Amino acid sequence: MKFLLIFIVALLFSSMGFKKYVWFISIGYGFSVAAIGAALLIMFGGSLTFGTAAACVLFIIYGCRLGGYLAVRELKSSTYNEKMKNEIKSGKGMNIGVKCAIWASAALLYACETAPVLFRLENGKGTDAFVIIGAVISVCGLIVESAADYQKNAAKKKNPGRFVDTGLFKLVRCPNYFGEMLFWTGTFVGGINAVSGIWQWIAVLSGYLGIIYVMFGGARRLEMRQNRTYGSDPEYQEYVKKTPIMLPFIPLYSVEKYKWLVA
Repeated sequence: MKFLLIFIVALLFSSMGFKKYVWFISIGYGFSVAAIGAALLIMFGGSLTFGTAAACVLFIIYGCRLGGYLAVRELKSSTYNEKMKNEIKSGKGMNIGVKCAIWASAALLYACETAPVLFRLENGKGTDAFVIIGAVISVCGLIVESAADYQKNAAKKKNPGRFVDTGLFKLVRCPNYFGEMLFWTGTFVGGINAVSGIWQWIAVLSGYLGIIYVMFGGARRLEMRQNRTYGSDPEYQEYVKKTPIMLPFIPLYSVEKYKWLVA
C-alpha cells in the first residue's frame, strides 16, 4: 500500500511532462524523488532513526538539486534549448495514450529507485552498517554529480565551442552520469538487508538496474552527439581514446555500437 502511495507521489510530480514531454524524465524526475523523500518522512515520522531519516533527506537534497538545475537550464538557457532542439523529441504529435504510458513507466521507475528506503522503513529495520555505508556512497555520488555539472558549466562559459576535458572530465567522460549511478548504488546498498520477499526484490532490482540502463543510454546519446560535433577534432579523438566514457579506470571507451541502449 505504501509503495502505491509513493508511486502516486511520483505520478503527481512528474505530470509536468504533459506540458513538455522531456520533463517526464528530467525536471519531473528530480522533483519526484524529492517529493518521495518528503512523503517518506511524513509517513514514517514516528519510527524514523538517524540513518533512515538521513536517507530520506538525501532524496530531498538530490531531487531539489537536480530538478532545480534542470529547470534553470531549461527555462533560462536559450543556447541549450537551441542546441537540443533537434536532439530531444518534442512530443508534438504523440498521442495521449503513449504519453500516459511514458508517464506511468517513469513514475514507476522513480518509485522503484527509492523503494530500498521505503522497505527498510516498512520492515522496521532501522539504522545499521548497510544504511551508513549506503548513505556515504550516495553522498559521494551527489558530490560528484554536482561538481561535474558545475565544472561543465564553467568550462562552457569559458569556451562554448570546445568539449570539456578538465576537472572530473579528465577521469571519465560522463562524470555526472557516474555520480548519478553512485547515488543510486548507495540507495541500493542501504536496503540490501532490509528487503523481504520476491515482490520487494523485484521492485528494488528493477529500480536499480533500470536507472543504470538509463544512464548508459544517456551516455550513448551524448557520445553520438559529441562525435557529430567534435569528431573531426584531433584533440577530441585523443581524449576519447584514453578517457573511459562512464566508469573511471574501467577501459570502456565507447558504447555507441550498443544499439540496445535506447533509453
